[in-house]
Amino acid sequence: MLKTRVIPTLLWKGFGLVKGVGFDSWRGVGSVQPAIQVYTMREVDELILLNLSSSQEDASYDLDELSEYAALCRVPLTVGGGVSSIDQVQALLKAGADKVSINSAAYGNLDLVREASHRFGVQCIVGSIDAKRTDRGWSCYAKCGQVDQTIDPVSWAKQLVDAGVGEILLTSIDRDGTLSGYDLSLIEAVTNAVSVPVIASGGAGSYEHLVEAVLSAGANAVAAASMFHFTEQTPKNAKLYMAEKGIPVRL
Repeated sequence: MLKTRVIPTLLWKGFGLVKGVGFDSWRGVGSVQPAIQVYTMREVDELILLNLSSSQEDASYDLDELSEYAALCRVPLTVGGGVSSIDQVQALLKAGADKVSINSAAYGNLDLVREASHRFGVQCIVGSIDAKRTDRGWSCYAKCGQVDQTIDPVSWAKQLVDAGVGEILLTSIDRDGTLSGYDLSLIEAVTNAVSVPVIASGGAGSYEHLVEAVLSAGANAVAAASMFHFTEQTPKNAKLYMAEKGIPVRL
């Protein structure tokens, strides 16, 4: 049986890490380099590093800086934020990323996903979905939660998988930064619709929330930011708790 992964998320904006609520009200939470060093010593399975400056302002990556971060990281590293071309995917992988997350650009150009998965392998390409509840139900949002794409995340997840993504990073904008728990019905709807692993994101505030995402909603991995930034809970203890509940994890 595949192990369930515990994955801290690092939101990189400008000169450091930030965390907000509902993709807004950002506040600084430290620097990238020490965070990577600390997490890799705390038995995390992977790390996700999202460049918010790039996703909001179409800024380019500092590839030298990214290479330094990747060199410090002893676990698989997913990098994303503003990825919009095959050359950019190649550059991020060359700089040390193990996987590249594609979000906003895919809405207007699914061929980007197709070509990236064909050239670099499906295992390297993550389809990122940011979803929010609206009066129509769930809807996908681009540009760091600013632009409604008027497509539901279940339909979009299927399209991303058909185009060649190896897994889905599914974030609830409504739950982001609240520490109130994942949107379990959203996770369940997407996991039931696709055949690739789904990473639950947005809202984790306790070890029990991680368990719920896996046992109740079917997530294959759990991502968290605020829970590890602002509480004394740790990835290692999260995995110990999950193991006690019968979830297979790497210890």
